[in-house]
Amino acid sequence: MDKLIFTNDQLADFARWLKVICEPNRLLLLEKIIDGVQCNCELGDALEMAPNLISHHLSVLREAGLIEAERDPVDGRWVYYSINLKAMEDLRSLFGDFFDTRRIQPRRLTCGPQVTEEQRLSLLRMTK
Repeated sequence: MDKLIFTNDQLADFARWLKVICEPNRLLLLEKIIDGVQCNCELGDALEMAPNLISHHLSVLREAGLIEAERDPVDGRWVYYSINLKAMEDLRSLFGDFFDTRRIQPRRLTCGPQVTEEQRLSLLRMTK
């Protein structure tokens, strides 16, 4: 595996994803929707959450692109929620890449009493 180095923009995107999914109620909603397409009432009954709370968290998940909403073609009052497979795959890939233990590098001696000045300068040149 090539050594991955994330840019500041990529890390900011990663932080946004974490902010969306770090809320326990959103994880509960995602877990339920992963189990199959759900409507508001099914989610409310299963998770015992107030409708306005469910609506808020579904909105955050929808804006993040993790879930999709589809109105019933016969009765538009019913909305069905499903997982956006592409977004889930992208998120899974990002987490896998970021937390890949192969990225972990040993400490480079660039300071401290064990490093000679020549070693320190050589290592500093290599990192530039």
